[in-house]
Amino acid sequence: MKKHDINAAITGIHAWVPEHVLTNAALSTMVDTSDEWITARTGIKERRILKGDDQGTSVIGIAAVNGLLAKTGTDPKDIDLLVCATTTPDMPFPATANIIAHAVGAGNAFSFDLQAGCSGFLYGLTTGAQFIETGRCRKVVVVGADKMSSIIDYEDRTTCIIFGDGGGAVLLEPSHEGVGVLDAILRSDGAGAPYLHMKAGGSRRPASLETVAAREHYVYQEGSTVYKFAVKSMADVAVKIMERNHLNPDDIAFLVPHQANKRIIDATAEKMGIGQDRVMLNIHKYGNTTSGTIPLCLFEYEDRLREGDNLVLAAFGAGFTWGAVYLKWAY
Repeated sequence: MKKHDINAAITGIHAWVPEHVLTNAALSTMVDTSDEWITARTGIKERRILKGDDQGTSVIGIAAVNGLLAKTGTDPKDIDLLVCATTTPDMPFPATANIIAHAVGAGNAFSFDLQAGCSGFLYGLTTGAQFIETGRCRKVVVVGADKMSSIIDYEDRTTCIIFGDGGGAVLLEPSHEGVGVLDAILRSDGAGAPYLHMKAGGSRRPASLETVAAREHYVYQEGSTVYKFAVKSMADVAVKIMERNHLNPDDIAFLVPHQANKRIIDATAEKMGIGQDRVMLNIHKYGNTTSGTIPLCLFEYEDRLREGDNLVLAAFGAGFTWGAVYLKWAY
């Protein structure tokens, strides 16, 4: 565990999801699937979808940050940095973080996007924490948000059942009380790229009539391969951060796992020795919101958290990327 005079503590959290609910029953009218099939394999019952014209990921981020600022009584002009972890930016440039910062009135902040697939929020949280720990910033907002419906093929039953839209935001501030982000283990391996990616839309294969006709602007996933990597990697890194910080299962108030698949979550908890009563879970309501899942979980369980609670955050995503963060809850 890294020891700092200053730790980056989460001093507030807020989240937001769109109103429109896409149930398993509705999906079964679109592709060859069923509620039973989806629930048994993923644990997902429904997901939220952001509808309307010109509605990008920034809509989710703006709502989450505005809620956060109001809740914490924070003047947006006091924000020094805003990081947005997302796989579905509004556009290639400018950064969605810039759009969010402008919309919420954070005119004194510098801002940027960070892309690490489903591990994005952990990467963003760790990045934001560095600016607090070094004393360069006093108020950092980290957003994790995605509009996954924008890159999902609703004719592909293997992927369209998994993903939804939503996200959240946290405020990081300095603490000298031993709470906050205490340790992080982040990993990546580009060898996983062939198994989970989007074939076109980047500089390698820019959009063309051919790429659109071939349906190459959607998530491509080889599910069984990704599942095997995710189960092992997410569980291993969660256990490693426990060992590195001399944490026993009884020391941990909650595992906060990325909500990709109920079976992956169960396998991680089992390897850590954590009972289901101490696993944050909302995949049944929202599906996989990519960078949004962990802040959504923290927001929904906020009233069950107490100052000093030990939390282990764990995720696995495209890239491949994976990681775990150990933090003590600050309020």
